Amino acid sequence: MVILRFLRRYPLFAATVGFGLVTVGLNIGGLHGPARLVASGFALVVAATVCVDMVKDLLRGHWGIDVLALTAIVATVVVGEYHAALVICLMLTGGEGLEDAAQYRSRRELTGLLDRVPRTAQLVAPDGTVSETPLEDVAAGDIVLLRPSTVVPVDGTLLEGSADFDESAVTGESLPVTRAAGEPVPSGAVNGTVAVSLRATATAADSQYARIVALVQQAAESRAPLVRLADRYAVPFTLFAYLVGGLAWWLSGDPVRFAEVLVVATPCPLLIAAPVALMGGMSQAAREGAIVKDGGTLERLGRVKTAAFDKTGTLTTGTPRLKRIAVTPGLTGGLDADRVLELAASLEAYSTHAFAPAVTAAARTRGMALHPVEDATEMATEGISGTVEGHRVMVGKPRWIADHSSGFAPGSLQAGEAGVYLGIDGVHVGMLVMSDPLRQEAAGMMARLDRAGVKDRVMLTGDIAATAQDVARQVGLTDVRAELHPGQKVDLLAALPHRPVMMVGDGINDAPVLAAADVGIAMGVHGATAASESADVVIMIDDVSVAATAVEIGQRTVRVARQSIWIGILLSVGLMVYASTGGLPALFGALAQEVVDVVAIANALRSLSGPATSSQVRRTATAGSIQ
Repeated sequence: MVILRFLRRYPLFAATVGFGLVTVGLNIGGLHGPARLVASGFALVVAATVCVDMVKDLLRGHWGIDVLALTAIVATVVVGEYHAALVICLMLTGGEGLEDAAQYRSRRELTGLLDRVPRTAQLVAPDGTVSETPLEDVAAGDIVLLRPSTVVPVDGTLLEGSADFDESAVTGESLPVTRAAGEPVPSGAVNGTVAVSLRATATAADSQYARIVALVQQAAESRAPLVRLADRYAVPFTLFAYLVGGLAWWLSGDPVRFAEVLVVATPCPLLIAAPVALMGGMSQAAREGAIVKDGGTLERLGRVKTAAFDKTGTLTTGTPRLKRIAVTPGLTGGLDADRVLELAASLEAYSTHAFAPAVTAAARTRGMALHPVEDATEMATEGISGTVEGHRVMVGKPRWIADHSSGFAPGSLQAGEAGVYLGIDGVHVGMLVMSDPLRQEAAGMMARLDRAGVKDRVMLTGDIAATAQDVARQVGLTDVRAELHPGQKVDLLAALPHRPVMMVGDGINDAPVLAAADVGIAMGVHGATAASESADVVIMIDDVSVAATAVEIGQRTVRVARQSIWIGILLSVGLMVYASTGGLPALFGALAQEVVDVVAIANALRSLSGPATSSQVRRTATAGSIQ
């Protein structure tokens, strides 16, 4: 089935196989004249096709290896070596198919973005009725109802009260953001647990989410085209082959010598070995958890000099966790840190607040039992109260706790921390300090990148500077740029001096910079679809250190590909010199060239494995970073 699909996708290769079989059949039947006409005619058709593509490339200023293949086909037909011409056509069309397969790229950057944003909005009419309206019909000034856990469809301002919004995918802010009445709410954010209304300040087309879509498209279109690895050797190899063939013809006076030299000079190892190596590297990367979308990406990965990272969800987990328990000194009645957490977690089990799952998870991790709660009452956007084992417990925001508890003291929070405040029996007892923890493998990944020659490691984040600096210090980044919007990320990445640049991110706000980077790598497990669609590499396991693995695989793959090319070139040069003496007829030269192809491809297949980039090495590096 795979072979049939390949033949259907590459009809010229299929035609070459078919005409080759017909030629063999005619020769077996003794019809050598018709066999020569069929094979020669088809070879010239292939040559014409190659010629058209070659002229287009030359007009674009691109000189490739097709020039030598074209000359070899024509020369073998002219001197009557039609068997050799068919072999050249087979390797040429098959090599192009392999290269296309290795570099196939499906560009659907906008699909993920548009799939995520709602198609409709809930409009509130002046009489209070709510109707579902197409998003493109929403105008500035309209009132939009936001139900819990829905995506904000247009930019707007909150009309009344306050609400929590998850803006991490848009701005990079790692913890939920509370917006009060009159404050702006960006499109693409996710509403919390309370239904609220906002007044649209822009149409969907003019909102921030649409601007991110446009940035992705512009960045993808501005990326420079890839030069094939094999083409970098094309000019010197072609000129050398012409020189040897021309000298052989001039010295012997026999034009057949020229054709015989070009047959063994046919650049099949260049056409096939590099794509095979790249495909092998892509297969190994997939086993390690990284889906590389084309072979050209592996080439760029092998040359990466600068690595840029988003923070939230990339270097950090993107999920709030309990960092520490800060209790008021001198608490009585058996209230210590563990007892405070136990009571708070029991109450939070009844809450829909963004931090509630983290609090209950922390209690269960410590082996605490969650107790039944009486009279649980949640105040929207403020907190929750209830009776737990005879204690009146309140968990919520500082102002709410201060209004209902004595002895309130706000306490101190460090960069990247948020507080969940606690009151028990009318007394403020402290707070649960939440944070977005650093990924355990992040520091080890930076060390591996440094060993791989990626010396410049930069953070580009929308989060606040203090939090970004703290994370950068822990993992070993060399530069930090914080509080950025998506357009600023693209501009700063374009200004980085040492290229190629690799960018690793996960949110919607990262989609434009991933598309603009020389290599964009998206965290695909929990990341936004937009980021995955804009990226060249998608990490399919929850381990950011796979980015370093991808670089190592890229470096080894390019090294193996170059070795394979040079093996093919050196063996071809030896055969060219021998053919120039007249000792290697064209057909036997074509067969000898096939041996060269096999050797070069066998070496290229070494890219399928490599101990330096195995999962075991990655786990060892991660364990080292934990210690």
